[in-house]
Amino acid sequence: LAQFTVNNAEQSTDVVANLTKAADGKLLVTKVDKKQRKRNPAAPFTTSTLQQEASRKLGFGAQRTMSVAQQLYEGTDTGEGAVGLITYMRTDSVTLAAEAIEELRSYIVEKYGQKSLPSKPQQYKTKSKNAQEAHEAVRPTSVLRTPESLKAYLSSDQLKLYTLIWQRTLACQMIHATMNTVAVDLACGVGNTFRATGSTVVNPGFMSVYLEGTDDSAKSDKDERILPVMEIGDVIDLLAIRPEQHFTEPPPRYSEASLVRSLEEHDIGRPSTYASIISTLLQREYVELEKKRFHPTDVGRVVGKF
Repeated sequence: LAQFTVNNAEQSTDVVANLTKAADGKLLVTKVDKKQRKRNPAAPFTTSTLQQEASRKLGFGAQRTMSVAQQLYEGTDTGEGAVGLITYMRTDSVTLAAEAIEELRSYIVEKYGQKSLPSKPQQYKTKSKNAQEAHEAVRPTSVLRTPESLKAYLSSDQLKLYTLIWQRTLACQMIHATMNTVAVDLACGVGNTFRATGSTVVNPGFMSVYLEGTDDSAKSDKDERILPVMEIGDVIDLLAIRPEQHFTEPPPRYSEASLVRSLEEHDIGRPSTYASIISTLLQREYVELEKKRFHPTDVGRVVGKF
């Protein structure tokens, strides 16, 4: 059976009928392939990755993210005078100061135990070709200021963004997650085999604190499907065989997160200008935001052609 072997509705109905009859409601597990792999934590935040994650996880626009980050940077009164809660938020560096790494490592041991700490600090390199690494990554000024301890002093937006930065920074110095990637062959009657692929979590590592979001334009990762544990000889209930027709989809429209990522990949603008580029596109009505996606207006199409 190759791609396009089944190319009309009549044929697909026959195939489904034959397979359903052969299976008689059951599939037999004939082969289980397991491979162990490591998944490493994401680097600490730069301006661009902070804007992308705040868009994916909190629904914040780039302008709103930068405004709230500015408030956290300028600081708030936590009972001991005004304290800056995060480092400078306009940066494309992923490095952390040595004293910050030291503080993170001792906090991880105290909170999650020695098993959650890698033998040496995790080091990250920037992917941006023209990065200007004058500042370090966006991180809490002290990991000991936990989101819980600041709840009383921060607004709702400030707390959400601070929690995101705090979790990401903590996770970046934790041990990798260990996953089993699994491929299971399921016999459907005689001579017919279905395959299911996915993964099972062996040790969550950094994932117990933070997991990076993805855009729908990012490649869909079949390995991320979590499968139940199956062994050779297990009999699985077959609920349905679905004859679905697939069409090639156009690339999805930009969200704020995927647009910021694209600006960075194409070296358009600097960390300090991503938010103003997006707000200019909206103010001049070159694009409209519908369901968190950018759609070009007639003016935008004309400007683009020009």
